[in-house]
Amino acid sequence: MPRLMGLVVIFLAIVCLDKSVQAAETVDVALVLVSDVSRSIDDREFKMQKDGYFSAFTDPKVLAAVKGGVVGEIAVNYIEFAGESEVQTVVDWTVIKDEETAKAFVEKVVAAPRSFYGRTAIGSGIDLAVQNLAHSGLAAERRVIDVCGDGTNNAGRDVASARDDAVAAGITINGLTIINDHPMSWTFAHVQPPGGLDNYYRQNVAGGVGSFVISVHDFKVFGDAMVKKLISEIASIDSSRKHL
Repeated sequence: MPRLMGLVVIFLAIVCLDKSVQAAETVDVALVLVSDVSRSIDDREFKMQKDGYFSAFTDPKVLAAVKGGVVGEIAVNYIEFAGESEVQTVVDWTVIKDEETAKAFVEKVVAAPRSFYGRTAIGSGIDLAVQNLAHSGLAAERRVIDVCGDGTNNAGRDVASARDDAVAAGITINGLTIINDHPMSWTFAHVQPPGGLDNYYRQNVAGGVGSFVISVHDFKVFGDAMVKKLISEIASIDSSRKHL
């Protein structure tokens, strides 16, 4: 009898798991936007990031890429990070399939107040993104983390280790680096490391199948860069080493 009861429990668990898998919503891409809000990002630059996201997610080319997928839908999640303990999900998973859903998502991103002003723990942002992907309840052909920042990792976990763990889980990490050509003296080494920030991101942040880094030298073209990045991620096009 105990053995029979054990078999019944296992059978019910398998049935429940099968129903859970069947119930998972299927999308072409599950994408986590991980945005740097550390103290090297001033309020003007923070607003420009938000404006850039709005421009990108309402761009007809991005929406065409979404609709052009096998499913015709993507799911997006938005995280902000600064120091090791300063990381949070600002906008939870949202399925985007048309102009209305895209605008609804990005309006939440734009309306959300700034989360933090601390140091720069890129690894913590990646780790939370991995957790969000693991618990999304989505079935996605591709899982992508999109890290946007203006400086090196200077707090918390080693960023390359966080990157390697994510890649080992089958996740691709891409980077959008914001290059500060006129940094304050106290931030120079942080925003302009030896070899350049884009090279730092290629070596320590980006990874996985088809990963790439795009760099911008002006927040005013952030929206254009994000459009290129989103289209590449949604359509799985390699746009590695692009610069604006």
